[in-house]
Amino acid sequence: MARWLTLQRSIVPASERKKFMERLQVRRAYYQTAKCGFWVFEESGLPGAVIEFVEAADRETLEGALAGAPDHIVDAGRIYREVESA
Repeated sequence: MARWLTLQRSIVPASERKKFMERLQVRRAYYQTAKCGFWVFEESGLPGAVIEFVEAADRETLEGALAGAPDHIVDAGRIYREVESA
């Protein structure tokens, strides 16, 4: 069964990092409640360059979660479906 994913890249200035991290906690809690996975990665060589992933078992769950999210994902229309590589 395929999984569905969307992502968002951001550059977070050092002066806004604390506020950004607080918003991440809110988003993480929201997506957990919406039955979605939520991960955030920061580029190892560029502090503040982050990428957020939201993943769900089906497209409808992901679209519903994105529609009600506390922070708007810039391009929520770009949804990726997992493909089999075998």
